[in-house]
Amino acid sequence: MNLQLQSADLRQTGEAVKGQGKAGLPRLTALIFAVACGLSVANVYFAHPLLDAIARDFAIAPASVGIVVTVTQIGYALGLFFIVPLGDLFDRRRLVATQAVLSALGLVLVGLSPSAAVLLASLAAVGLLAVVVQVLVAYAADLAAPAERGRAVGTVTSGVILGILLARFASGLVADFAGWRSVYLASAVLTLAMAVILFRVLPRHEAARPRTSYVRLLGSVLLLFIGEPLLRVRAVLAMLIFASFNVLWAPLVLPLAAPPFSLSHTEIGLFGLAGVAGALGARWTGTLVDRGQGQLVTGFGLLLMAAAWLPIAFMGTSLWLLVLGIVMLDLAIQAVHVTNQSLIFARRPDARSRLVGGYMIFYSLGSALGSIASTMTYAAWGWTGVCLLGAGIGLAALAFWAATLRVGRWL
Repeated sequence: MNLQLQSADLRQTGEAVKGQGKAGLPRLTALIFAVACGLSVANVYFAHPLLDAIARDFAIAPASVGIVVTVTQIGYALGLFFIVPLGDLFDRRRLVATQAVLSALGLVLVGLSPSAAVLLASLAAVGLLAVVVQVLVAYAADLAAPAERGRAVGTVTSGVILGILLARFASGLVADFAGWRSVYLASAVLTLAMAVILFRVLPRHEAARPRTSYVRLLGSVLLLFIGEPLLRVRAVLAMLIFASFNVLWAPLVLPLAAPPFSLSHTEIGLFGLAGVAGALGARWTGTLVDRGQGQLVTGFGLLLMAAAWLPIAFMGTSLWLLVLGIVMLDLAIQAVHVTNQSLIFARRPDARSRLVGGYMIFYSLGSALGSIASTMTYAAWGWTGVCLLGAGIGLAALAFWAATLRVGRWL
């Protein structure tokens, strides 16, 4: 009962300030948000093309090396629940800058890790603090005019996807020249610089915040899942699409680094650039959602995601088929992800930080499960098993969307 009253108080406070600051999100500010999000999320994905090198340094078995990605995603999930909702309670400017500074310290610990235990703990901390991305996404949605919110979210999310994709190329390139540890140390410097820039760029004064305790704020996140069926549906879709995403990327370095390919980290990282098409589709997707085509975009995206695994399965015939599959998969996931966020933000303008925090917990869970499941599958059944796993997740997502169409029939 107390939580229900508290949720009503939070809604009323948000509605009281609704409409303030709706002149729109300046393009330069949106670009800075996108760059900051890209760098922050890159810290979570640097490890993908480095898994073989990390496994050798710390004597981690190939079948278990997915744990490196999994612990980072677990940290990210915890941050989504315990840190992101604070954006609805405290000054986001200070919150964002503090997270960025602490992230830089975590990255230094990763780069200097003397053992596997320290490495995994440091990566969990990096994941925990990387949720600054979601604080910024919610912030962008707040600043944008209602008619342009989908496009604004798409623009900022483009930075997120570009960060994920370019992280693989950048980490592979730097690792080949200076070792995998230098990747994290270099990122620590860039993240610290980002903290300074954001502290200067973000608005110094924001609308009034709801008066509530931290515990009640977290409780209201759970109430959002109870009261918003659309959030539940879109959260499950997020879990499935990002499980599929990591089923591809977590084990990909293992076959590409081994004969007959024997590619370097830089060459493996180049495959991440193929997915840039997905990031470029973000603004287009957001515009369609603004026009009420959210369900159409979702259905097309999920169908494309399932189909992408066919060319990926035949990468042994030609690596160009792998490139085609990557483009299809990343475009599909980007389309569904932007649609998900745009739709849930429109439901509760007073609770955007909590909405995105709750939603992205499922993203992180999907990423973690996809990473560990795919490396174990690769060890047992090879690349064919990985592709069957990815395609199965895609078909399950498509079936779930079809079964829940009534939830979003008015969108």
